[in-house]
Amino acid sequence: MTTWIWAAVAVVLFAVYLSWTAGRLDRLHARIDAARAALDAQLLRRASVAQELATSSLLDPATSIVLYEASHAARQADEEQREVAESELSQALRAIFAEPEQLAELLAAPGGEEAVRDLTSAVRRVPMARRFHNDAVRAARAVRTHRLVRYFRLAGRAPFPLAFEMDDEPPAALVPQGAPA
Repeated sequence: MTTWIWAAVAVVLFAVYLSWTAGRLDRLHARIDAARAALDAQLLRRASVAQELATSSLLDPATSIVLYEASHAARQADEEQREVAESELSQALRAIFAEPEQLAELLAAPGGEEAVRDLTSAVRRVPMARRFHNDAVRAARAVRTHRLVRYFRLAGRAPFPLAFEMDDEPPAALVPQGAPA
């Protein structure tokens, strides 16, 4: 009789463990969704600020066209092309602000200081949001690779989480010296 009791206790403990693991996985997927929404908001903010700067007549016409096209492409990109479009916007920003004179001219123009402040803030937040998202993806992937999770299909029908890989290095001119990028 005691063997049956111990077997029942073992089954109950195993069921509790599976339930706890499924709940943990569900929380990780919710964290991924929240982090992805925050990343999307920061990417949209960066593209919007860049587009505002491009249309503000604070930059020369050629620079404005390059920045406008890159920011417009980033805002309009479909999901499959989003990482590429955002990387191209990062590259355009680095090319535009590669020369310190460009930043100095922009700061000297009326309204330029506010535009640079907005752009700096938007550019610095993107890597942080991407890091939070990719950390959440990494944690969920680690749990989903466990054998019990796969055998008992504890992830349900949730899609396998994918990291957001893009070039998010900010222009050196917009990052204060000594500050982490």
